[in-house]
Amino acid sequence: MPGNAFTGGVRPGGLTTSTEIRILLCYLVKNAPSPLSREELESALLSEELVNYFELAANLGDLCDQGLLEQDETGRYHVLPEGCEVADTLQNDVPRSVREAASRAVIRAQQFARKSAQHLVETEKAGDGYMLHCRIEDMGSTVFSMSIFMPDRESAHLAKQQFIENGAEIYKLVLAAFTGHDQQILQLSSEVQI
Repeated sequence: MPGNAFTGGVRPGGLTTSTEIRILLCYLVKNAPSPLSREELESALLSEELVNYFELAANLGDLCDQGLLEQDETGRYHVLPEGCEVADTLQNDVPRSVREAASRAVIRAQQFARKSAQHLVETEKAGDGYMLHCRIEDMGSTVFSMSIFMPDRESAHLAKQQFIENGAEIYKLVLAAFTGHDQQILQLSSEVQI
């Protein structure tokens, strides 16, 4: 029986045993809107401080070795019948608040991953700051691009995250500004979540 998990980086109320972590992983992979990558699981669970990175990695490997989960050729996880049984029968062994927080975080991580594939940002060191080269791709073509200078690494990272998250809204704002649609600019600027 697995013992206590390493708890560094886990907030109070997070998961502290390997058993709980394994149940949560089976539950998430079974109930996610689409198959999850390791990066999406890491992003979701670590951002919420629900599990420790090393425990997450070890338990994912163990679940695959035990035949509860499998990875496809793209690296995405799928739950196997025994993993479904674990998720269904033992889900209540993981606190509901943790299951709900993890499920919401998984959805956010998957949405961010989809946006990252369309809203692309390259960071380039430029003098005493950084140039961000942002573009939106759709059906193999660039539909929008812009470059912007950021004074330091932290602001460049924040701007990159915001462009990935809100690239479509930024594009609409720029388009409205270029076409002189002042009312649309006001409406769009109030909708952007920055």
